[in-house]
Amino acid sequence: MTGQQLKAVETAAVPDTEVALAGLLADVAKLDEVPFDSHFFNDLGADSLVMAHFCARVRKRPDLPSVSMRDIYRYPTISALVAALAGGTPQDTDLGAPPITALDTRPPAEPIGRPHFVLCGVLQALCYLGYASLVAVITTRGYEWIAGGKSVLASYARSVVFGAVLLVVLCALPIVMKWLLIGRWKPQRIRIWSLPYVRFWLVRTLVRSSPARLFAGSPLYPLYLRALGARVGRGVTFLSRSVPVCTDLLTIGENTVVRKDSLISCYHAHDGVIETGPVTLGRDAVVSEATVLDIGTRLGDGSQLGHASSLHTGQQVPDGERWHGSPGEPTDAEFQPLEAARCGTLRRAVHGVLLLLVLVTVYVPLAVGCLDVLLTRVLASNAMLREQTSAIGWNYYGDLFVVTVVGFALALPASLVLMATVPRLLARFVTLGRTYPLYGFHHGVHRAILLLTNSRFLTRLFGDSSAIVYYLRWIGYDLRHVEQSGSNFGTGVKHESPFASKVGSGTMVADGLSLMNADYSSTSFRVSRIEIGAHNFLGNRISYPARGRTGDNCLLATKVMVPVDGPVRHDVGLLGSPSFEIPRSVVRDSTFDEVAGGDGLRRGLAGKNRHNAATVAWTLFVAWLYLFCVAALYSTAASLYARWGTTTVALANALALPFTVFYFVVVERIVAVRHRPGPLFCSIYDRRFWQRERYWKVPAETYLQVLNGTPFKGFVWRMLGADVGTRLFDDGCHLTDRWMVRIGDNCTINAGTVIQCHSQEDGAFKSDRVEIGSGCTFSVGAYVHYGVRIGDGAVLATDSFLMKGEVVPERARWAGNPARPALEGGGEA
Repeated sequence: MTGQQLKAVETAAVPDTEVALAGLLADVAKLDEVPFDSHFFNDLGADSLVMAHFCARVRKRPDLPSVSMRDIYRYPTISALVAALAGGTPQDTDLGAPPITALDTRPPAEPIGRPHFVLCGVLQALCYLGYASLVAVITTRGYEWIAGGKSVLASYARSVVFGAVLLVVLCALPIVMKWLLIGRWKPQRIRIWSLPYVRFWLVRTLVRSSPARLFAGSPLYPLYLRALGARVGRGVTFLSRSVPVCTDLLTIGENTVVRKDSLISCYHAHDGVIETGPVTLGRDAVVSEATVLDIGTRLGDGSQLGHASSLHTGQQVPDGERWHGSPGEPTDAEFQPLEAARCGTLRRAVHGVLLLLVLVTVYVPLAVGCLDVLLTRVLASNAMLREQTSAIGWNYYGDLFVVTVVGFALALPASLVLMATVPRLLARFVTLGRTYPLYGFHHGVHRAILLLTNSRFLTRLFGDSSAIVYYLRWIGYDLRHVEQSGSNFGTGVKHESPFASKVGSGTMVADGLSLMNADYSSTSFRVSRIEIGAHNFLGNRISYPARGRTGDNCLLATKVMVPVDGPVRHDVGLLGSPSFEIPRSVVRDSTFDEVAGGDGLRRGLAGKNRHNAATVAWTLFVAWLYLFCVAALYSTAASLYARWGTTTVALANALALPFTVFYFVVVERIVAVRHRPGPLFCSIYDRRFWQRERYWKVPAETYLQVLNGTPFKGFVWRMLGADVGTRLFDDGCHLTDRWMVRIGDNCTINAGTVIQCHSQEDGAFKSDRVEIGSGCTFSVGAYVHYGVRIGDGAVLATDSFLMKGEVVPERARWAGNPARPALEGGGEA
């Protein structure tokens, strides 16, 4: 709250303010009157969407103080709200937060011209073609050398040598290109779509596509970061696969731990400009899971940053302090309750060597062997047909059709058998609650369980259907008492160990749940049991720690920070980071209670199961057809290799990406042709909701990541139905409902941003459009919910969560989880 607003409240008559607020709420909620002492949710039946519209209306009145959703939940009556505003208590005192001005005072960058935009795209396309050709040369020469072996043992030995060389080349390429094109990273500003940006993009893409990212969590990963220029101390454990880009600006002290899903890039984009800056982590520091560290931030020696938290530019955590929240603030909670173990340099070195040996002696020869079988059959069949132009390839393509069908049909049950047997045997060697040293036998077993049981494809395939319960139970989850809803879990669920995961009866989970079963120090790890209570609802993007303090009948809102201290919460909702209590449910959520039990549930669940079964079949068919088409593409290249040489393989590599884009755009258009996503409020047993689930599941989305940071990303969004303006810079945004998003010109969207036009709470599904003005900036890790309108030039700060129904004025800056307007002079409202 600004000084002028506070003065206005103090000088105005309190009843006048109460009358004005009550009148606005009655108008928004369509009520005859609003008693001053009536509870917004319990008595008046309002929900968060209604109250968000109320807050927007209040902010438009210069004679009234600004009100945020956090204020609404803290003071849920008109009388309490006015009293709090008069006392100035809603003004948060974020002790460590840097000054955040209400309006973005930096002058807007002048939009870059179309010639630079087009030239950038052309140069990026040429870089892609060059990389495809390089890979073609290396793989074909390597295969020819391997095929020249006189025996199986000789071919195997050559496969091992080639695999080792290929691994070194692919890991060294981004290092070499970084030092050649950039040298040392320095704090600077790079205009997006300019020639310096092309160099930045090329290095960033090579760094983040390197196979070295697969070594995350091993002693080899810090070595890779050092080779890129980062200053990394001894004993660092880096578990996040999001590779820092501007590594010369990254400093990590000895024995520091960075947990998975953390974003530390040392750059961000703002208003059409890439800004690079330092990130410093002291000795013995802890960066917990699902955190974001923006440029210009620092964690002191022995300090900790909790899960689902962030540090905004300029924030510094003093030595020994523990912070949490977004933006971070001090706390007494402990985020590393784990004793150290003996884990010296020799253990780390042996582990790294063994990891490389397994990779080059097992995985690479296996892949080469499969390729050998395929290409030998291709070249042999086509050698006999080269003289018969009309018959070239058709016999082989028929064989390829049969092979891919049979292979695809066998792969699914084989994967399920593997996931149900080997991890269960391995789990006997890891005792829950016991601390083990890193990089030993038990740690290897734990990592094998993690890798074998986290299948993104199978979780996506079975998610949002009744089958997901049986799948998770099959791989080890404790789901003995389940109230089947047909939507118990979404399409994104992951864990450290399925054998330490229990979810109570009647609980429903949206997408993006991460069960943090394992705690890590720089020398040790411990797997602990997680029990999520009964009759909960968990929203999107939630990281649930082993010491989470929630019980039965809780609502955990999207991006909430689950508390690890204090009493166990029951019968409440939790929102925000750090979290605070909100109502468990509102009247609107009970609209469809009649179909949540009895005959209504049985009929609805039966219909949903039939529709979801057809969706699963469509998903498998689309995946198989894509596999067959790609196999046919490379088979054709192999058949022409004897005549045209490496050019055919390079051409196949170059065509793979545009074909993938075209294929899945067509698939998505077909899925949405009859039922285009639009605003909707219905039960999860409504056929319209089942059609929306099919829209989310059948088309793939991972191919879009290849287009991050290029002009082609906006073009593809338009092909997928989004209303996207010119010169969009998208560094890694996820649009879940493309047809319902409108984005203006010259917008800047950072990595990890999500724009989600829907929400599911218990048995109710809600969706609405999102409208984003021109020149807006979404910082790293921002999350936008449905029904939102954002004015031109607005900024959403790092790791913010903009709740449903919010209206952001032009040129405003919002920050926090939940996001709220920043104040003049520092802090947030």
